Amino acid sequence: MKHVIALLIALIIIGCDHKRSVITTSDAPKPVGPYSQGILIDDRLYISGQIGWKADGTADTTTIEGETQQALENIKAILKAGGKTFADVSKVTIYCTDLNNFSKINSIYATYFNTSPPARETIQVVALPKNAHVEISAIAD
Repeated sequence: MKHVIALLIALIIIGCDHKRSVITTSDAPKPVGPYSQGILIDDRLYISGQIGWKADGTADTTTIEGETQQALENIKAILKAGGKTFADVSKVTIYCTDLNNFSKINSIYATYFNTSPPARETIQVVALPKNAHVEISAIAD
């Protein structure tokens, strides 16, 4: 019986007509590949990973704090373009090339999510696009 109910629910969900929109802003860097800055499905905004590059294509990679702040500013711009704010963010993923920078990343991150922070994971990776040291993606409801 559980399987029949699950199948019926899945068929209802598949049959639903979801509104899907590409979110783009000139206030964040253009994608460096075949992806969108953000995708809004119904009322949920999925934001692609953002690195510390400015909208004009320049970057200041002298400090991890500067990269983190710029990545979060890019997310802020995409959130705004999608009609959202940091208060709407429910999930964040942070990729960094050195977990020894965890506390420095957190010090900047905390200024953007100072109350009711979203769920999050931080993952160390070997490399990131454009030789970045941090990349951040988000989901907002």
